Amino acid sequence: MDETSDGSPTEEWQPGRIPADLDATNLRILDVLREDGRISISALAQRVGISRANAYTRFEALRANGVIIRFTAQVDPVRAGLGVCALIFVTVRQQMWRQFRNQLALMPEVEYCAITTGQHDAMIQIRVRDVATVHHLVTHRLASIPAVKATETVFILDEVLRRPFILPSDERPLPAPQPAAETGPSPLGSMRFVRANAGRADLGGL
Repeated sequence: MDETSDGSPTEEWQPGRIPADLDATNLRILDVLREDGRISISALAQRVGISRANAYTRFEALRANGVIIRFTAQVDPVRAGLGVCALIFVTVRQQMWRQFRNQLALMPEVEYCAITTGQHDAMIQIRVRDVATVHHLVTHRLASIPAVKATETVFILDEVLRRPFILPSDERPLPAPQPAAETGPSPLGSMRFVRANAGRADLGGL
């Protein structure tokens, strides 16, 4: 249990659970901000159906609590000259995670990196000008990193859907569970999770 500045206990946040202060009104505020992050407080209050003072208080609380991290512009990468997007799946040598993380931070082409379960250890998303740049990044720059054991590259042909962020209010109710079949293969779309190597925790601050 955490404590506030005055020593009183506060409820500890747990993954998978909606914080108590993230009520329907706050979710609506976040939904409106998702459409227009530059909206004024007065317009935000009108859209949500609350007073301006209430909207301002809630907005500042969402920032103070770390729900709203920052505001930034969303740029069209194609119009910015980066028309090629690719995913690079990386297998990392198990005792060299720190080196992998440090080298990755030096690559401005990397838009996103995630530690993954399964066959590979990490997934990198890059945006570059052309296919030749992808080839050079994979075969020269990544291949020259001792921490990188193997890579697999997948080109993105079309980004069908990309949302700024997802809210708990976006979820639909789960259907009622169906009785499990006694025999037969696993249904299409089922997931199997493979335990991640403990060393991958070193990438947590990337």
